[in-house]
Amino acid sequence: MRNASKNWLGKTVMTVVMVVLIGSFAIWGIADIFKGYGKSTLATIGSTEISTEQFRQLYNDKLQQIGRQFGRPLTSDQARAFGVDRQVLQQVIAEAALDEDARRKGLGVADAEVMRQIVNDPNFKGSTGTFDAPRFQQLIRSLGYSEQRYVAEQRKVSLRRQIAGTVTAGIEPPKTLIEAMSRFQNEQRTIEYVKLDAAHAGTVDAPSPEALAAYFEDHKTQFRAPEYRKIAFVVMTPEEMAKWSVVTDDDAKKVFEERKDKLATPEQRQISQIVFPTAEEAQAARAKLSDTFTFNDLAKERNLSPSDIDLGMVAKSAIIDPSVADAAFSLAPDGISQPVTGRFGVTLVKVGKVEAGTQPTYDSIAVALKRDLAIERARAVVADMHNKMEDERGGGSNVVDAAKKLGLTSVTIDAVDRSGRTPAGQPVAGIPAGLDIVSQAFNSDVGIDNDALRVGGGYVWYDVLGVTPSRDRTLDEVKDQVETRWRDDQVTTRLRTKADEMAKKLSGRVKLADEATAAGLKVETSVPFKRDASVPDLSAGVIQSVFRSAKDDAGQAQGATPSEWIVFRVTDISAPPVDMASDEVKKLKDTLQRGQTDEQVAQYVTKLESQIGTRINEEAVALATGAASNNN
Repeated sequence: MRNASKNWLGKTVMTVVMVVLIGSFAIWGIADIFKGYGKSTLATIGSTEISTEQFRQLYNDKLQQIGRQFGRPLTSDQARAFGVDRQVLQQVIAEAALDEDARRKGLGVADAEVMRQIVNDPNFKGSTGTFDAPRFQQLIRSLGYSEQRYVAEQRKVSLRRQIAGTVTAGIEPPKTLIEAMSRFQNEQRTIEYVKLDAAHAGTVDAPSPEALAAYFEDHKTQFRAPEYRKIAFVVMTPEEMAKWSVVTDDDAKKVFEERKDKLATPEQRQISQIVFPTAEEAQAARAKLSDTFTFNDLAKERNLSPSDIDLGMVAKSAIIDPSVADAAFSLAPDGISQPVTGRFGVTLVKVGKVEAGTQPTYDSIAVALKRDLAIERARAVVADMHNKMEDERGGGSNVVDAAKKLGLTSVTIDAVDRSGRTPAGQPVAGIPAGLDIVSQAFNSDVGIDNDALRVGGGYVWYDVLGVTPSRDRTLDEVKDQVETRWRDDQVTTRLRTKADEMAKKLSGRVKLADEATAAGLKVETSVPFKRDASVPDLSAGVIQSVFRSAKDDAGQAQGATPSEWIVFRVTDISAPPVDMASDEVKKLKDTLQRGQTDEQVAQYVTKLESQIGTRINEEAVALATGAASNNN
C-alpha cells in the first residue's frame, strides 16, 4: 500500500479505497459502536447520573411488587400500557433532582440522626416493639441492600425530606376549604320512598318464537360459550413432602443439642442511649450526672424525648452498634457507661431492667422441632425432585407422564374457563388456595413447555393439554336462559317506565302518599344518611340520585336488583356545624394538607429539573423496560 501510493495515480486509487472502507464501516460496523454509546447512563440531572442498571433494578422491583398485588406476574407490555415505566422514570428523576439540589446547597445529615431514624423505623421492630437487628439485616438483604448501601440511601432520603419540609413549611389548607369539604362529607339527607318490584310490572306473557329469536340475535354475545382449557398440574412443596417424612426422637434430640443456644431466649435489657457529636461533649455530659441530675434530665436538657433515647427491652444481638452492645451488656442494672465511641458517634448508655434468658427443654419443643426438621429434610427432597422433574420435562414428557414416572400425584382439570369455572358454571375444584394456575394456563398454549412456578418454597408444573375455542351457542342450547333474560328485561323496562311516570307526577307537587295509595304501595321514610353511607333497602345508585336532587325534588333509580325500582322525594337536607377541633375535621385537614404539600413538592421538583437541566436517554429507557426488543 505504501509503494502503490507513491505516485499520483496510486494515491488517487488508495483515497477511493479508503473512502469506500470508511463508508462501509460507518454503515455496517462502526455505526453500532456509536449507536450504543452512553447506554450505561439513562439520565443526567446536573452532575447526577442515573445508570441504566439502577433504573432497571427499580423498575423490576416495581413490577414484582405489582405482580404480588395482582397475584400474577406483569409482562413488560402490560407494564408499559399501565404507564409503570414512566412512573418509575419520573420517580428516579425527581429523587435525583433533589439529591443534586442537596449537593449544591451543601446539605448533610449527622450519622447519629441516620441511626436514630433506622432504629425507630417500625419495619425493623420485632415482636417486643423494639429494634431487631437480625430482622433489619434480613429485610435489607431481601431488598438487595448491604448495610452500608442502605445507610447511604437513608441519608439521601433524609436530605430529600429536609428539602421537602422546607419547601412546604407553613402550608395549611384555608379554613373556608376545610369547612366546605366538611359540609360536603357530613351533609345528610332524608327521603320518603316507595319500592316497585316485579309484582308491579304486571303479567308478562311468554314471548313468541319470533320475538325470542330476534332477542337472541341482538344479545347473542351474552350467551356465547367461553373458551375452555384442559389443564394438568403437579404441586410439590416442602410441607406436602414433609407429611411422608418420619423424624425419630434420637434425630430430634441430636439437633436439639446442636441448636440449644439458638433455641434459647437471650438475656434482654432495657437500654437508653444519648449520642454526642464529640468525645469531649460526651465526657462533659457524663460528669454532670449525679443523684440530683439524672440520665433523663440530661436528655431533656438536650431536647430529646423519651422515644428518642429509649431502645426498649432488647437482646445484645438487636443493637446495631457492636460497641454500644458490648458496653450495655457489661453494665449492672441501672448502670450508666462512660463515653463509648461507636459507629454513629460517641454514646452514653444506661441500663434499666434486666431479664435473664431462658433455655427450653426438649420435651417442651419436641413436636415443633420434629415438624421443622421434617420440612427441612423435605426441602432437600424437593430440590432433588425438581431436578428429576426438569429432566423428564426436558426429555419430552408432559406433566402427567413425568409425575407418574416419579411417583408424584398430578391433577387434571378437563375444562375450565378464564374465571375458574367449569362448563356447568361451578368453581373448579382441586386447585390449592392462592395458586393462580388458571391465569397461567390461559397465558400459555398446548405444547408449550412452561417454566415451573414457585410457591411455598416448592414448585408447580403445569401443561395445557387441550383448548376448546369460544363459540356462539345456538338458541336451542340456551333457550331457557334466553327466555329468562328476555322476561327480566321486560320487567325492568316496565318498572323503569312506571317509576319515571310516578316521579314526573311528584315533580308536579303531587303527594307521594296519594300516588302510593293509588298504586297499592307502602311509603317508607329513611333515616338521615350521608353520601358515602350504606343504607339498607337503598342501592348506591339511589343514594347518588338523592344527592343530585334538591330538597322536595323527586327522582327514581334502580334498587338492589334490576327487578326493583325506587321512587323517592327528598324531604330534608341538613349539614351539621363544622367543629374545627373535632378529630374528624383534623383528619380532613391533614388529608388536604398532604395533597397541597405533595403538589408543592412536585412543582419544586419540576422547577429544579428545568433549572438544573435534565437529559433522558430514551434508548436506554427502552432497553431497560424491554420496549427496545419489542420494537426490533
